[in-house]
Amino acid sequence: MDKLIDTIVNAIEDKKGKDIVSLDLSGFDGAVCSAFVVCSADSTTQVAAISAGVEESVEQKLGIKVWRVDGRQNALWIAMDYTDVVVHIFLNEIRDYYKLEELWADAPATRYEYEV
Repeated sequence: MDKLIDTIVNAIEDKKGKDIVSLDLSGFDGAVCSAFVVCSADSTTQVAAISAGVEESVEQKLGIKVWRVDGRQNALWIAMDYTDVVVHIFLNEIRDYYKLEELWADAPATRYEYEV
């Protein structure tokens, strides 16, 4: 799972995604997956580009196909389901509104910082 998360984070960084966080949900009964990777983008075009970049990178580097993708039609919030890991790509204001990380505030979080 660590390799999948690292590949996802690198793909997000390649498309200049911001505020990248992974949440470890493995210790929670009833969690839909083992981890979330969450990031923000400045425009719907960038949200869509990050999603495409993640899908391409994970498939090329790990041979793993995304199981399901929701939200591509409007690209305000795209969720990508890799079974154990769900990627959430938000338009900035949508992430601020839903506050997904606050819902899982007890989950161990890893923040990723990169040089621009």
